[in-house]
Amino acid sequence: MKPIHQPVLLSEVLQELAPQRGATVIDCTVGFGGHAIALYAAITPEGRLLGIDQDPDALSSARQRLPEAVVLRHGNFREVERIAGEEGFTPADAVLFDLGVSSAQIDRAERGFSFRADGPLDMRMDPTQPVSAESVVNEWDEEELERIIREYGEERHARRVAQRIVEHRPIRTTKELRSIVAAAVPSSPHMGHPARRTFQALRIAVNDELGALSAALEAAARIVRPGGRVGVISFHSLEDRIVKRRFQLAPYEQTTKKPIQATQAERERNPRARSAKLRVAVVLPEGQEA
Repeated sequence: MKPIHQPVLLSEVLQELAPQRGATVIDCTVGFGGHAIALYAAITPEGRLLGIDQDPDALSSARQRLPEAVVLRHGNFREVERIAGEEGFTPADAVLFDLGVSSAQIDRAERGFSFRADGPLDMRMDPTQPVSAESVVNEWDEEELERIIREYGEERHARRVAQRIVEHRPIRTTKELRSIVAAAVPSSPHMGHPARRTFQALRIAVNDELGALSAALEAAARIVRPGGRVGVISFHSLEDRIVKRRFQLAPYEQTTKKPIQATQAERERNPRARSAKLRVAVVLPEGQEA
């Protein structure tokens, strides 16, 4: 049976975070438990692991795969400081963020993440939040749509896409939106499907992914003990840029100058790993500069 999720850069995460027996570790995007299983194995029997995720379905799956001793909480990782405090996981020895959307989420058409399958315009990682892709597409003004498509999707034809979206409202399904964007963006064999960048932009906006990441990196610096480590796996340049810049500032000190990427073997085995980049930083003692 095909696994529902393959954790990317697993051996690299274990090597760079270096979790020791008895450590306190927080997996801020526990997902389906891929990284968490390996992290917990490295820190047991005395260690403790807290897993956080905003997707209730992912948490339910993780609960079935992880030992009962692992603490799981529903929430956005921007709330990691509060959640860790409530569960007694401060200070932590290591914190991990695995960003982006999982293949399991993309493959479910009813979640609305994929332009390849027809489904409702949803894209919420946390289905309990009020803002969906449908509300963004149909309610936000043209100027704001253009801005997020240009900034978050890095789409050169953002103005034309925004205009076409407004002209064709109401839009209810991923298939409708895909067709509208495809008609507005010239196709290119080197850029993939014309709708890919717009769908990425909408997903980032719906979930405030970049704002949540910035807040989470600030919080992680406060809850990790001096000498502890924070690791982030990103999947596109906007995320990686935020991580790189924050890790250049106190109290962080990057452990590597360049992000760690998957081996060729892993890329062939798991296509999702092709765009993955891992950055890791050590948290320095208060007042110490990198």
